[in-house]
Amino acid sequence: MACMSKQKETTPQQVRAYYLDQIDATDTLIKQLDTKIQNNGTSNELQVLFKSARIAYKKVEFLAEYYNPLTAKAINGAPIPSMDDNDQHKIDQPEGFQMIEPYLFPEYNHSQKQELIEQVGILKANLVRLKSMATHQELANEQIFDALRLEVFRIITLGISGFDAPIAQNSMAEGASALNSIEKVLKLYEPEFIGDKRAILVQAQSSLKKAITYLTASKDFNSFDRMHFITTYGNPISSSILDASMALGNEKFKDLRALRANAKTLFDKDAFDANYYTASYDAHSSKEKSELGKELFYDAILSGAGNRSCGSCHRPEMAFTDGKMKSDALDGSQVRRNAPTLLNAGFQPALFYDNRVSYLEDQATEVINNKDEMHGSLPIAGQKLKKNKDYVLLFKKAFPNDADPINDYHIRNALGSYIRTLSSLNSPFDKYVRGDKSQLNPEEVKGFNLYMGKGKCGTCHFTPLFNGTVPPDFKTIETEIIGVPSTPDSKKIDPDLGKYDLRKLDLYKNAFKTPTVRNIAMTAPYMHNGVFKTLEEVIDFYNEGGGVGLGMDIPNQTLPFDKLNLTQKEKKEIIAFLKKLTDNTSF
Repeated sequence: MACMSKQKETTPQQVRAYYLDQIDATDTLIKQLDTKIQNNGTSNELQVLFKSARIAYKKVEFLAEYYNPLTAKAINGAPIPSMDDNDQHKIDQPEGFQMIEPYLFPEYNHSQKQELIEQVGILKANLVRLKSMATHQELANEQIFDALRLEVFRIITLGISGFDAPIAQNSMAEGASALNSIEKVLKLYEPEFIGDKRAILVQAQSSLKKAITYLTASKDFNSFDRMHFITTYGNPISSSILDASMALGNEKFKDLRALRANAKTLFDKDAFDANYYTASYDAHSSKEKSELGKELFYDAILSGAGNRSCGSCHRPEMAFTDGKMKSDALDGSQVRRNAPTLLNAGFQPALFYDNRVSYLEDQATEVINNKDEMHGSLPIAGQKLKKNKDYVLLFKKAFPNDADPINDYHIRNALGSYIRTLSSLNSPFDKYVRGDKSQLNPEEVKGFNLYMGKGKCGTCHFTPLFNGTVPPDFKTIETEIIGVPSTPDSKKIDPDLGKYDLRKLDLYKNAFKTPTVRNIAMTAPYMHNGVFKTLEEVIDFYNEGGGVGLGMDIPNQTLPFDKLNLTQKEKKEIIAFLKKLTDNTSF
């Protein structure tokens, strides 16, 4: 009697089997942690199990984040409440590893045993949910390699900064675990790399082995050389994984993304696509739209009295700010907030300090209509523009398929298109991470390492955009409550309630968007109210732990309020690095 042989598994099926095994391994360690808590284990025992469980999860992370991001957030999301995307009156409470960590580190407090048990129970349930979804998840080669590269970017931007392990500071071991998982997956593909393709795979595997060794040998969070890791290991790994994917014949991704799917590294000159942050394909920028938008940007015709343009408060020589605490209002007083830079504004999913609009077109509308800023009218401006022969020609070129090209939306879209050209991603820092080691000196490199490590700057102002747009998918932008004072020497928080004015939720009181620190040497004064005149003042504020660290009562502060204990030398090094984020090549 003939027997049918078992059909050989495809490589994606083998990857899924590996994925399921690692979920089981994580689940087992969490159950052991639960048992040890129930049996009154020591602080050290619980910490060891917790670290082991997170290291196990890091082998799962690349696929969990790719295929099931909501569940991944529940397992390892930021430990702060957030508004429910489907119900603006409902608050989602944080769950997962990052909620458990403060119960165990720096020491376990037995009086919180019941709360800890509850959190671990939630985590166990979420791992069950992940396993259920993973069991039925169909994987594809293109997606697997895409997920691997995104995990490398996640390590570079979030992992080595301590973003998701701020207290345990086990980031190097966790990064090594994530890379080990990438190595295991690539090994499953070995039979498919035949002939000349073999060398491409070997290059990727060699880079991974060296990176894992480097991370494993690095025991101290604060002294870890992040710049060396990124330039020597991180960038080559992301590049070689892309090469390996192409060698297997995986098609290039054609979907529109903020970070182009086929960028070799995070730091490529054209790695980011501002068109991702538009409302539709029709809103995408073009050379003709941008040229028209530039003319409109500097033309006072858009203001009610014809005496102010966008460029009045966003001046190129000041990195598109105006150097004032708060810009002048039309009546001689001040507008509500400091004028932020427009450089790289096109790489943000929300705009204004309170994130109240999603698109540059809507930002333009609000500014033009605002009685304190421009007090204009788009319909009236449109009528004026139609009487100008030069503008009629420019609008026809920019919107050739429209019978009546001069209208409200096209004015806004042209302005947005121009602002999207204000890309500023070619600073000395960028050139350094692309390979030109002459661009930064040792002090500035040390400053970057402090920025990404001990200084904790990189956990809010994320590399490489250095704003609050969260990597590696760059779809959302964070707001933070840091306790900015009303005056430099005040112990009282600034009265501006920020995002709370839009969403009457306590978690948003005094919440403001995390702005970019690119070109920060040109954009003083700082903060939403312009309260600090120098970078030294800004660093001192953070070094003290923000508003709470200065003695303010801010129960919802999201900035860690423990002191950073930066030395004077370290503060100078961070500032030296920040100044190397200056890039005026686009204006």
